[in-house]
Amino acid sequence: MSFKVGDKVIYPNQGVGVIEDVTERTIGGEATEFYMVRLAASDSTVMVPVSNVDNVGMRTLSSEQQVERLYTILGSDFSEPDPDWKTRYKLNLEKMNSGEICEVVVVLRNLYYLSFRKSLSFREKRMFDRARELVVSEIATVKQTELAKTELEVDQILDETYNRTVEALVVSSS
Repeated sequence: MSFKVGDKVIYPNQGVGVIEDVTERTIGGEATEFYMVRLAASDSTVMVPVSNVDNVGMRTLSSEQQVERLYTILGSDFSEPDPDWKTRYKLNLEKMNSGEICEVVVVLRNLYYLSFRKSLSFREKRMFDRARELVVSEIATVKQTELAKTELEVDQILDETYNRTVEALVVSSS
């Protein structure tokens, strides 16, 4: 995948960034081309070797159509979490590190559901917060809306989905 200066990109597990420069550096006697990516959330710069973009998982922003798919995933049924927190954490971490926003949305949705069933561990709480931040920032950037407005939309969808799930469980147990 090729990017140019000014392109907005997603850097896995870090969120939205902008390509500020494409530069060449000599490392170990070998000239290597790098993207200089300014990360919006931390206002830090990351150097990504052009030849390693696919391995790192850096990608373009989602399209409007993909954002609608994210809302659909947020509003879909929760899946029953793995009872072993170590296994659950490892699977969620793989999804977070994939760079695929649909996977991050699944982590957000399922940790939200799990948080009502039991207290999240410190690591899962941090992962939940990170997943929420990544989802909200990408949606807000694509839709060109304020973060606060997007946070409310995402939270509302999660709340409605949870309430619908609880109502369905009450009806089925009656």
